Amino acid sequence: MLVAAAVCPCPPLLVPDVAGGAAHEMDDARAACYDAVGVLAAARPDRLVVVGPAGRPSRGAFPPGSRGSFRGFGVDLEVTLGHGEGGPRALPPSLAVAAWLLERTEWSAAPVEGLGVGEPLDPERCETVGREIAGEDERVALLVMGDGSACRTLKAPGYFDERAAAFDAAAARALGAADTAALAALDAELAFELKASGRSCWQLLAGAGEKAGLRGSLLYDSAPYGVGYFVASWS
Repeated sequence: MLVAAAVCPCPPLLVPDVAGGAAHEMDDARAACYDAVGVLAAARPDRLVVVGPAGRPSRGAFPPGSRGSFRGFGVDLEVTLGHGEGGPRALPPSLAVAAWLLERTEWSAAPVEGLGVGEPLDPERCETVGREIAGEDERVALLVMGDGSACRTLKAPGYFDERAAAFDAAAARALGAADTAALAALDAELAFELKASGRSCWQLLAGAGEKAGLRGSLLYDSAPYGVGYFVASWS
């Protein structure tokens, strides 16, 4: 059963060592993420599942102790997802950011495992996976990583798209209200066109939370680099 969830953005720039001199630009987002992780710990889960977007080689399950790094972003910084023996595969960037968040907040509330979710995964399958996770007997918490559209400004990674603001506003409302039906209704094709990496993970959360009766709170909603970043807490 799902007892709590936190939704956080997953840009490597969230990690100060990666952001360097621009680290202060993500201070508010970072603080909101810390608060959301704190709500997860307060729920006293038996297990924490970290979900994040991943490319084809990095999709699927990551056992406790899986390792990742930010060397691909020019920083010699390694992270570990929880405690365990790990596995042969390196964490995708989204789960590496999550591992950093958990290390930074000294997570010790429950064992941690990861799940890399492919962006093309259709909404129905996302929801089904979420229901499977929440349908287990344990008290499960989810840390859901993912970004909104990457098309909010001319300098955004995906350039400007006039549809981006409305898409992000709908996603923010749904995440802040723990509205699982609204999350499930997000347009997967539009999300792909707007380069919104969080869509599949948010719809997995929709499946996990549809019968949980959790209340949501939107802690952060901004687009500092032309990319929609949201932090939400469900409890």
